[in-house]
Amino acid sequence: MRRCLTVLTVMAVLACSGTSANTSTTGTPPTTVAAPTTTIAGTTTQPIPPTSNSTATVPATIAPADLTLESFPVPDGSGPHDVAPAADGGVWYTAQATGELGWLDPETGETRHTDLGPGSAPHGVIVDDAGTAWVTDSGLNAILSVDSSGQEVTIYPLPEERPDANLNTATFDGVGVLWFTGQNGIYGSLDPGSGEITVNDAPEGRGPYGVTTTPEGVVYYASLAGSHIARIEPDGSATVIEPPTPDQGARRVWSDSEGRIWVSEWNTGNLSRYTPDIDAWDTWPLPGENPETYAVFVDETDIVWASDFGSNSMVRFDSITEQFDTYALPHDPGNVRQILGRSGEVWFPESAADNLIVIRTAA
Repeated sequence: MRRCLTVLTVMAVLACSGTSANTSTTGTPPTTVAAPTTTIAGTTTQPIPPTSNSTATVPATIAPADLTLESFPVPDGSGPHDVAPAADGGVWYTAQATGELGWLDPETGETRHTDLGPGSAPHGVIVDDAGTAWVTDSGLNAILSVDSSGQEVTIYPLPEERPDANLNTATFDGVGVLWFTGQNGIYGSLDPGSGEITVNDAPEGRGPYGVTTTPEGVVYYASLAGSHIARIEPDGSATVIEPPTPDQGARRVWSDSEGRIWVSEWNTGNLSRYTPDIDAWDTWPLPGENPETYAVFVDETDIVWASDFGSNSMVRFDSITEQFDTYALPHDPGNVRQILGRSGEVWFPESAADNLIVIRTAA
């Protein structure tokens, strides 16, 4: 596939922040860092028939025959970890291997990278209502905001007494506070208005990873090392909720429209659902041999999507019929570590192949 390289003279602006005991607020004036680069890359589009013999009955707008897959190469060596559809129609992605935040134009395949600074290793990215991208950066041990143009980067470092948190994922609660996780045993919050950061010890130590918010604004996170999920209470404490399968390795979580929490179980290859209203669990093993369920996402029609490292595939689950469809990835290995979407689109990165993919779920 032919690639053309174009270098733009867009400058990134970095604003540093001071810290106190458990808070961090924006302080020093902005300074200029290196310009990002833009790569023009080709795209490929193809229908994606299921690789499994599924008999799932699904809503007409997302019937298997209507699904198409479009593949977008990103600059070599990017190591895209997480994706988030941008407010301008583009797609943000964390280029974890290069310490940058990437932006893709799905219309042209053009990409732009914003340098996040020396030592950066961005993990997760989400987008707020204003179009600002928010990044959990384990290398910088900080939360970063990047404006919609990719030109201004603001760093909110964790307190000095909280080094090496191994930051992973973030979500906004019902009142606009950003909550984040760190695998080395913390979860915390950032008030975007004041810049104040609060960091809490996770109730069972190491493991906090995926995080989600229900339609009611309640935040849940998954603990990979702790093999549980937890609900964040109004006072900021976390209540542990144990899945029925021991040592399952709860990796990521996502809420559906009814506030039920879907869990990807890395160690067991299961997909589970927790229903808070009745404190009940349901569990389904992914199809195939030796599945490894990594990421989970619920789209706007409450269809559940998961990535399976074991079969190098994406899995689609209809909870009404309890049927799976499995779709092979374009590259082997693809290593899809996160899934996100917007209406009619499910986006995910092939971190091992420097590639982004969209499955269009509407004709």
